[in-house]
Amino acid sequence: MQPKKIISTFIKILIGILSFWIIYSRLSQIPELKEQCMYWFSEPKMYSILFLVLCLMPINWGIESYKWKSITSQIESVSYSTALKSVFSGICVGNLAPGRAMEFLAKIFYFKEENRPGITILHFINGMFQMLITVTVGIISIAFKLQKTESSSFIYGVLIGGFCMILFFCWAIFNVSYIQQKLKFIKWFRKFESSHKIELSSSLIFKLVSLSIIRYLVFTTQFYLIYNALSPQNDVAAVFMSIAAYFMLTSLIPMISIIEPAIRAAIALFVFNNSGDNTVIVILSSTFVWIINVVVPSIIGYVIILKEKIDFKFTNAN
Repeated sequence: MQPKKIISTFIKILIGILSFWIIYSRLSQIPELKEQCMYWFSEPKMYSILFLVLCLMPINWGIESYKWKSITSQIESVSYSTALKSVFSGICVGNLAPGRAMEFLAKIFYFKEENRPGITILHFINGMFQMLITVTVGIISIAFKLQKTESSSFIYGVLIGGFCMILFFCWAIFNVSYIQQKLKFIKWFRKFESSHKIELSSSLIFKLVSLSIIRYLVFTTQFYLIYNALSPQNDVAAVFMSIAAYFMLTSLIPMISIIEPAIRAAIALFVFNNSGDNTVIVILSSTFVWIINVVVPSIIGYVIILKEKIDFKFTNAN
């Protein structure tokens, strides 16, 4: 076996060990998860709900893959299947760092070596489109919730921080070429100074915003279906507003990988506490959505990584 192949195989095995160890560590942070799962799964309706939510998972990531294919076409056109592999591989590797900061490392290897610096920029810009929708809807939801609850400096701080992030996302989306130019102080980006200049057209921006809205509705519906199955709700609008606030806060607050489920559970309790729901129900809802949307795709992504001939080598910046 050639040295490059040995190194590639070693890296793939290491990715699998670390990724799934982190997933196991996260699940172990949730108290009495096994017992509660056995209790709730005694209800036949839970199987049909979880199956429906599981069916929405490929739609969720399928939309994201189409977004990824659309935005990266500014630099390199790839097939939808390649974009799909890139996204699922990224989900797996994303487990290795807080805030999924390493996700792009797997995604860019499905593109030509000379295009990877520009693709890296587009990865973060693409994420800003989804964040823009998540934060905007979350701010609107929190504003409505303020009318029914006592205001606090924390909530106002969240609103101000959210508005600042929206302004930053909008600025970045409309100034990608400026960001690309400023990143030339990094050797890796400067090496391909004559490469494609990234500019997002108005039609592409509208397309990505629209797809981000549809995807947002998909994973919001997933959370609602599980939450409502565990604790039937009468005020659907209030629940969706709480879910919107939950997604915004989990997006804004930095996550430490190993204790991420605990942080998400704490945020869920903070958001849903006014509805008087059982603590376990909130924790289970957020956990099930995380398992279906992250853990299952991570397994798929790792299978793809094992099968693909990926050259784990960054461009020489010298």
